[in-house]
Amino acid sequence: MRLITRYAEAFLEYARDSIGIDRALDELKAVKEALRDNDDFKGFLENPAINYAEKCTVLDSVFASGFSDQIKDFLKLLLKKGRIEEFDKIAEYARIRYAHGDRISALLYTSYLMETSTMESFREIAEKKLNAKLQLYVDLEPEMLGGARLVVGNKVWDGSVKKRLEDMKRKLLAARVA
Repeated sequence: MRLITRYAEAFLEYARDSIGIDRALDELKAVKEALRDNDDFKGFLENPAINYAEKCTVLDSVFASGFSDQIKDFLKLLLKKGRIEEFDKIAEYARIRYAHGDRISALLYTSYLMETSTMESFREIAEKKLNAKLQLYVDLEPEMLGGARLVVGNKVWDGSVKKRLEDMKRKLLAARVA
């Protein structure tokens, strides 16, 4: 996953100032669909018997119109590094990560309705920790008993009372009685 994240973030950073995040995401989606809909083309790009220069020539002709130099450069980088088979995962990560432009979707679970100022504090702390802007969604989950749980992508910060009780139970069961 780390490799996929690194490539996706690097491409979007490269594209941000020239073509923008929205166009970069659109082009990633279009290339993903082209590869998905044409197994022969995908197989051609993934074939180790075909040299890099030939793949680049075909890539340039297939994506000649309507595609930026940035996406073509990115595809050539993936070809050169032998990572073209990871393109689907990279494109999907980028779509999920940047579904709200530069904002990342985050889900805050609470057991009760919080005041807006408290939710803003959660968001600000998480943004500093992640070094990213968040699009915060709130969901009530009364069975948490108290506290909160924040889910951002595949990261979870669980400060719920339920989680603390489960941890305590696990530790007590693991402890040996002398």
